[in-house]
Amino acid sequence: MDHQLNERLQLLLQQQRAAFRAEPYPTLATRRDRLERVRALVQKHGDAFAKAVDADFGHRSVHETRLTELFTAEAAVNHALRNLASWMKVRRISTALHFLPGHNRLMPQPLGVVGVISPWNYPIYLALTPAVAAMAAGNRVIVKPSELTPRCSELLAQTVGEFFAPEEFQVVTGDAKMAAAFARLPFDHLFFTGSTAVGRHVAQAAAANLTPVTLELGGKSPVIVLSDANLSVTAERLAFSKLLNAGQTCVAPDYILCPRRMLPELAKAILAAMRRFYPTLADNPDYSAIVSPRHHQRLLDLLAEAEQGGAKLLRSHEEELDPHERKLMPTLVLNAEPEMGVMREELFGPILPLLPYDKLDQAIHIVQQGERPLALYIFGHDEKAQQRILRETHAGGVTINDCIWHLGQEDQPFGGVGASGQGHYHGEWGFRTFSKEKPVFSNPMMAGTRLFYPPYGKVFEGLLGVLRKLS
Repeated sequence: MDHQLNERLQLLLQQQRAAFRAEPYPTLATRRDRLERVRALVQKHGDAFAKAVDADFGHRSVHETRLTELFTAEAAVNHALRNLASWMKVRRISTALHFLPGHNRLMPQPLGVVGVISPWNYPIYLALTPAVAAMAAGNRVIVKPSELTPRCSELLAQTVGEFFAPEEFQVVTGDAKMAAAFARLPFDHLFFTGSTAVGRHVAQAAAANLTPVTLELGGKSPVIVLSDANLSVTAERLAFSKLLNAGQTCVAPDYILCPRRMLPELAKAILAAMRRFYPTLADNPDYSAIVSPRHHQRLLDLLAEAEQGGAKLLRSHEEELDPHERKLMPTLVLNAEPEMGVMREELFGPILPLLPYDKLDQAIHIVQQGERPLALYIFGHDEKAQQRILRETHAGGVTINDCIWHLGQEDQPFGGVGASGQGHYHGEWGFRTFSKEKPVFSNPMMAGTRLFYPPYGKVFEGLLGVLRKLS
């Protein structure tokens, strides 16, 4: 079976590679046509995708799917269409004086065939946006979506097949064995979004073929609340960003560092904001479920361990939730210890630890001690403190006085650092990730470089001395 699976995947790769060799530099019109077909796919089947995601999760807010997946995928396409002509231009690059009248150019060239392994938490957006960037750059694309959202994955395969020839863009579905075999293929670039643990395996598999990889991972994204923060606005924005998709977002705030005197008031305000957004949970179409029984149980176990270890749990609502429905009670965790799972694992659920600090040094030290996260959030108006945090901590991206929204900036790169990933995409950054920026130097017939040919002597020494002074 594994042999047949590998053969099938190799055949798909060879099919796309042959098509790329026949068209190694697609025109602007061809690339625009492919991007427009992605947009048409989303527009035509948006309602079906929302229903498929809802069914896969057990329940997910249709409004959240429309905002975070369908709108954002369309926005990525529209941004690429507006800017693609300028991205594709061969750029004139400055040339050192001693190489004149030669000149430098930088030519963005498609890599070939790009593989994308996408996750379950945003199964449309995180499958299509890397594909959009890769196709804008002129590549062929094969996507392997998550097996945890099977209905959405099957629909993605069907709809991509409706709008694209298999040698242009194709989706393959399957379980973890399929994903492992997929990662071993000799792609020209492999793009993975998922957990840090799985990302390590993907990088190791790709290394056997020297396949370049972009890893969009996760981590424990911290929030630092400064002493001058507006607590009501801070609480409202934290509640929204934490409960979006029930916390199943790679850039969701994972824990809060708050001045000790402000922590009780902030916790109270966050709980109040959660109740305003979601007056009820069980029968609320706006509040999403946890994707699978295993993930739901993992979150319950983390809370139980924290409570048994002496942490205080503050639950947002009084109502009882049916575990079979997999909706999890939003819960703040106070007095969490570093060794607890809630402080060691990326939560990916509606759980939010709050930790006190007495001096900003302590908050910065806690962030520095952990692995570098995908996102970091600062609430407050003290610009000196903001700049200190920005200089002394590392994160894939930062939003100040809010959370998550840096992810939506198509004019900024998005990506991790260290354990939260490597490489970038979004907008021109995605185009460049999936391109080889080929340097080209053109030397005229009457070039001075011939003066450096042997036999060497006084002329060579004199010219080299001049160059050393000019360089």
